[in-house]
Amino acid sequence: MIKHILLMDGPDAKGLIFLVTSVLYKNECNILSQDEYVSPDGQFFMRTEFVASAELDPEKVLKDLRENILSTAINLRINPKKKKDIVVLCTKEHHCLSDLLIRYNFDELDANILAVVSNYNILQPLVSKFGIPFHYVSHEHKTREQHEEAILRTLEIYQPEYVVLAKYMRILSPEFVAHYANKIVNIHHSFLPAFIGANPYRQAYERGVKIIGATAHFVNNNLDEGPIIAQNIKEVDHKYTYLDMARDGKEVEKSVLTQALKLVFNDRVFIYGNRTVIL
Repeated sequence: MIKHILLMDGPDAKGLIFLVTSVLYKNECNILSQDEYVSPDGQFFMRTEFVASAELDPEKVLKDLRENILSTAINLRINPKKKKDIVVLCTKEHHCLSDLLIRYNFDELDANILAVVSNYNILQPLVSKFGIPFHYVSHEHKTREQHEEAILRTLEIYQPEYVVLAKYMRILSPEFVAHYANKIVNIHHSFLPAFIGANPYRQAYERGVKIIGATAHFVNNNLDEGPIIAQNIKEVDHKYTYLDMARDGKEVEKSVLTQALKLVFNDRVFIYGNRTVIL
């Protein structure tokens, strides 16, 4: 039996859980797990994982739910529990891409990497070892708009559900982001907000920081300020050089990106304003 995930968010009201579980019962569905949360301002979030004893008609279930849940402000969607189709964008650094490729190779990613796209061809030999299409889309002699149009044409071939920025070191325009709203995940080399711009580990070293970290977030129109999915840190001291920080920071980046993607690919992340709720 195929597992499905019902995602629900909107204004809180009495009896929502009862109404949802009743509709699923009437549609011969068995609930495997359920998590819910009500925010201080009265927003309700729920993730329900279930299976159907007969072939499921998601549209019928959604119709039944909408007829029982009268608030039109409630968002409802049903996703089959399956691997997500993704395309990875990268530049020159290999550590995040390498980690994703290895996890994909050993079926640990909860995703299908359909292709890798880069504005340099440096990582093509690495990607080819895994039998994944590699697209070199150079930015040289192109405006940002022309370069992004070329990348979008490449993405159109694959129709990914998510785009993962594995150290893709170019700023995306609002026009590009609009094509994949809330579907672009980035890994940032700081425990945000801190040390934006070039040479973050040198900046951190010069400030004498005591922790370094990484942040995975959705991309929106504000540079590195999209809804945060996952973060982690590592303690450092005065004996660390900025090169030591960069080395250990890469390990944190890999783990945080993997953690964030696992949450996203398993439909556990709700975006609410510029924050996330994770169930």
